Amino acid sequence: MFNLFYNLMNNVKSNFSIKDLENLSGIKAHTIRIWEKRYNLFQPNRTDTNIRCYDIENLQKLLNVTFLYNNGYKISKISQLGEDKIPGVVRNLISGQSNNGHVLNSFKMSMMNFDQALFFKTYNALLKEKSFRDIFYEDFIPFLNEVGLLWQTDTITPSHEHFICALIKQKILVNTEKLQFNIPTNTSKTFVLYLPDNEIHELGLMFLNYEILSKGYQAIFLGQSIPIFSLKDLLPLYDNIVFVSYFTVRPEKENIMTYLHDFHEMLLKNSASKLWITGKMIQEINKRDLPKTIVPFAHIDEMVQEL
Repeated sequence: MFNLFYNLMNNVKSNFSIKDLENLSGIKAHTIRIWEKRYNLFQPNRTDTNIRCYDIENLQKLLNVTFLYNNGYKISKISQLGEDKIPGVVRNLISGQSNNGHVLNSFKMSMMNFDQALFFKTYNALLKEKSFRDIFYEDFIPFLNEVGLLWQTDTITPSHEHFICALIKQKILVNTEKLQFNIPTNTSKTFVLYLPDNEIHELGLMFLNYEILSKGYQAIFLGQSIPIFSLKDLLPLYDNIVFVSYFTVRPEKENIMTYLHDFHEMLLKNSASKLWITGKMIQEINKRDLPKTIVPFAHIDEMVQEL
């Protein structure tokens, strides 16, 4: 176990290309070069082949500079502040406003530095102004969308993604547990939440579990990688089941319609049960070929509105 942890941490990125900085900040590489040359804002190292290489301090400074720039500060003025004063100006600016850009940057720095304290500090500050539900929709979802893009562009490693997702899971679980003490008040449906075989991305499903419980329904959360035949065990126990699943990477594109057909034949045909699905793989579904027992939703909030 120690060797696995050591290998993961040994593969964590501590140096970043200018393309990485572009992906993390949203500022074009060309602009970063101009800021570097004209205003001396960053001090990259150079590889043996003379390619720019930036450390975590440069990344943090860029995110602060980007925040000020996006809030109306001219880059010439930012460069005159001095490196030690920029964080203070950022803090003063955000103290008088609620700014999503700064929140995203704080979560990014928490992820890049494996900084739990910064994550909790940012989350707790949000909690003074918003409900947990609002934080999830307005802050966590935009942030997780960016994490997905950073993963696709190889800007972050699996260690970064797993670290930050584990922290967000903690918050979902804490808030879900508060609801689980309540006796269900709406008995018209029973929701069974699961992920299909080899699907492990459960953040979205966990939040749906929270939303379903908040509406007073009974929710049975089964979690990751559940085969269809295992769900048969629930049919004799409940009259009106709504199965809920979140397709992020599974079933694969070429198998998804077969999977849904099998699900209908094995669990939904000749019953009052339904399957509600959402997630990225929904775009691969031919909705015209779906039976009425299977309902796709483009986004989480669409499914929540249907509750």
